[in-house]
Amino acid sequence: MKVVGVIGGSGLYEMEGLKGVKSVKIKTPFGAPSDEYVTGMLGETQMVFLPRHGRGHRFNPSEVNYRANIYGMKKLGAEWIISVSAVGSMKEKIKPGHIVIVDQFFDRTKDRASSFFCNGIVGHVEFAEPVCGQLSGLLHSAAKEAGATVHMGGTYICIEGPQFSTKAESKIYRSWGVDVIGMTNLPEAKLAREAEVCYSTLALSTDYDCWHETEESVTVEAIIETLKKNVSMAKEIIRKAVPDIPNSRSCKCATALKYATITDRKAMPAKTKKDLSLLIGKYLKAT
Repeated sequence: MKVVGVIGGSGLYEMEGLKGVKSVKIKTPFGAPSDEYVTGMLGETQMVFLPRHGRGHRFNPSEVNYRANIYGMKKLGAEWIISVSAVGSMKEKIKPGHIVIVDQFFDRTKDRASSFFCNGIVGHVEFAEPVCGQLSGLLHSAAKEAGATVHMGGTYICIEGPQFSTKAESKIYRSWGVDVIGMTNLPEAKLAREAEVCYSTLALSTDYDCWHETEESVTVEAIIETLKKNVSMAKEIIRKAVPDIPNSRSCKCATALKYATITDRKAMPAKTKKDLSLLIGKYLKAT
């Protein structure tokens, strides 16, 4: 049975057609995830939902335990993760209410734990193409079918936050050619690749950041209002995309760790090896 994870707001799992809904608490070597996972069946697919910031939006972007969140998804069997995220638009053509299927990232964070490899075990995964092309293509097709105004491809600049950008920062980022701005998805994408999980972002444009001279500066109230309208569309896209996600994978995401771990097996600390066994255990056994 394929297992599809969804990381986003706490209301995403309240979708029509989801059966057998229950909450699952997961322990990880990296601490506690943002909240309990919500599982259920959507047709013949096992779904796993997690509110990124916790129910009630309790963790700011720097406080989210991204490692625990992705590890928990992996532990529950997820091989695919759909990230649903609010973003600011950095392009005139990406209007509030539009959706972007991101295909690149640029990192401006500084306080994030964004790798499982530490404490004596070193690993390097390929990350030139940071999202799963197959999953992104399915989301794009589903978005068009759902009637969304959707842009295929785009660069997501990930800032530390939790403050929004200054006008100077926003204009500089725009000059770099990025398409959307957010605070959460890059750590997730990095960790998903290390966990050999296919990952794709469904970016929901809520505002023009603060670069747009004819628009008012971004406010939380405006973002929330637009986001509420986008959430129902995101649910519809997920409903349409999930049945087309294959039961088996042939993409590079599925074997990203095959040659990634470079630490001598004899030098690996026992505890770290145990902590990472969910990720690298099959490769250690093969050597």
